[in-house]
Amino acid sequence: MLPNLITKTIKLEDGREIIIETGALAKQADGSVVVKMGKAMLLATVVSKKEAGEGVDFLPMSVDYQEKFASSGKIPGGFLKREGRLSDYEILISRIVDRAIRPIFPDDYHADTQIAITLVSGDDDVLPDALAGLAASAALAVSDIPFNGPISEVRVAKIDGKLIINPTPTELEKASLEFIVAGSLDFILMVEGEANEIQEEEMLEAMQYAHEEIKRHCQAQIELTKLVGKEVKREYNHEKSDQALFDKMKADVYDKLYESVSKQIANKSERSALIKEIKEEFVASLGEDHGFETSLIGPYFSKIHKEAARNLTLDEKKRLDGRRLDEVRPIWSVVDYLPSAHGSAVFTRGETQSLTTCTLGTKMDEMMIDGATISGYNKFYLHYNFPGFSTGEVKPNRGPGRREVGHGNLAMRALKKVLPPADQNPYTIRIVSDILESNGSSSMATVCAGSLALMDAGIQIKSPVTGIAMGMISDSKTGKYSILSDILGDEDHLGDMDFKVTGTATGITACQMDLKVEGLDYSVLKEALLQAKAGRLHILDEIKKTLSAPKSELKPHTPRSFIMFIPKELIGAVIGPGGKVIQEIQKDTGATIVIEEIDNQGKINIFSANQDKLNAALGRIKAIVAQPEIGETYTGKVKNIQPFGAFVEFMPGKDGLLHISEIKHERVETMDGVLEPGEEIMVKLIDIDQRTGKFKLSRKALLPKPEKPASNPQG
Repeated sequence: MLPNLITKTIKLEDGREIIIETGALAKQADGSVVVKMGKAMLLATVVSKKEAGEGVDFLPMSVDYQEKFASSGKIPGGFLKREGRLSDYEILISRIVDRAIRPIFPDDYHADTQIAITLVSGDDDVLPDALAGLAASAALAVSDIPFNGPISEVRVAKIDGKLIINPTPTELEKASLEFIVAGSLDFILMVEGEANEIQEEEMLEAMQYAHEEIKRHCQAQIELTKLVGKEVKREYNHEKSDQALFDKMKADVYDKLYESVSKQIANKSERSALIKEIKEEFVASLGEDHGFETSLIGPYFSKIHKEAARNLTLDEKKRLDGRRLDEVRPIWSVVDYLPSAHGSAVFTRGETQSLTTCTLGTKMDEMMIDGATISGYNKFYLHYNFPGFSTGEVKPNRGPGRREVGHGNLAMRALKKVLPPADQNPYTIRIVSDILESNGSSSMATVCAGSLALMDAGIQIKSPVTGIAMGMISDSKTGKYSILSDILGDEDHLGDMDFKVTGTATGITACQMDLKVEGLDYSVLKEALLQAKAGRLHILDEIKKTLSAPKSELKPHTPRSFIMFIPKELIGAVIGPGGKVIQEIQKDTGATIVIEEIDNQGKINIFSANQDKLNAALGRIKAIVAQPEIGETYTGKVKNIQPFGAFVEFMPGKDGLLHISEIKHERVETMDGVLEPGEEIMVKLIDIDQRTGKFKLSRKALLPKPEKPASNPQG
């Protein structure tokens, strides 16, 4: 039976088209679409159970974005030669879609839900990550799953002063800002990206421009939903309710909770202990035969606690820990904390602490990227670790999760904008942030500690970067709102916005924003951005008290680097047959040598923590690549003897003929006993054959000529 194919087309400003197609593939899923742009094709499917699990009071949803290697005509590497766990890149795209989709599911929808987005066909001129959110939303739009959408995502970039939607990879290389923006018809949901130290107004302009395009995508999905006849969604009842219990709890504990949060206790543990005590007192007051649904006590208590804390901030402009709305927690920092690291720093802000290291390596330490659509090498990468003890928890170490990958990527994007240009930085740089304490925005602590560690290592960054996490609590009914600087973990949970901004004294380098409330006005966003700027600059002043500029010298144990360029044709001479020459130099000197061909010439980078070893390696290489000059004198070694003379190695890898007539001024009849193999002699280069390139040497040219015998006057 032929499929009932239904399509919807979205035209971009520049004439390119995005086509949404449904009805042909994956028809057993609750919803499936293929999104096409150029030759790129994304298959998005969504499946959701009809009922929620027992006791589940949240949305157990997974979003997986994966790129098939066949989509780009490639075979996966590794032993198994098949796609495995998601790459960091795929995890980051999965997170972006999840953060945009999750907030617009109904609050009381708790069924297991899985969204799978697969790149099945690639296009070198299309970046598929900017289409993933649209594909996920469109799959929901053609299903019967309850969903307060549609939404879409686009990439917005400023190139040569002009804003462009979904630019090509080539265009993106010239971008001064690049954000992926997600939104619905009415409001922005998520923003993530990087920029070249832009101003807040420029960021807002890009967000508004992206939102106009998003609205058109959403309208197309609404029309698609009508075409497939999925306007009516499934009925569900995933939450138990006990209104009598809720009313009793609110009457009994609201005032106590409000009084508790009004105490503005700075210590996280003490604050939690007091809240826990109120809950335990309420449970004890019920007795054994209370008749209420016990499983609802926890969710109801959290809901009432959240309401009390929000009202405290909205009505009295007070925060849980006693700070002003725009106040940043106390900061202390130190550099050179780890004596054996190339660069290190500890940054502490309130109860959040990062121990960060900077390690400088060679080209051989570059991170290899072998993905379906992206291949190459990274010279700068950042890893973020979040162990259980940082929050006082017992948690097995299973390696980095999606949260760690996302936080590390945000910090990496923030810092890479201030690194020296590639031609001025010979090093591969690895930053590692280990979070030792966490109570709000450990990713921003990573940015601050990363700046200090880079400067401590002697990397000449353009300017230090700092970051701050902003929050917001709002009430749409009254129009009240409060913008919070440097939010606590608790404020993140009870707020309507999590907005992380990083930048230098000049401007913004990266941002990540998640909104949990509808209809946030751009004027409020601007206010949040300007308050974030004040916070960033305050933190910048604080870390400058520790280290204000990069150190002028590398640490004594940091590898030194020397770069030299040689003619392309001499690369083979330095490497030697099977790498023999370069391996011998590295073995003898202990230096690390990297050779590559760039711009039709050889680039040699020599690394060593010991200057003498570096100089030794440099001398050996210079001797190999030095060009013989006619008239120059050399110390040579006799390689072999022939009846007509001897072949002498006068430079590494360069032999010349010392003809029997050039050994001494006197006539030499035979080579027997004149020279021995391995004997060192001084020779002069007297000629280079222009046709064959062979070298002619002379020994007699360096010897004094014999005196002529005196004439006999009587003769």
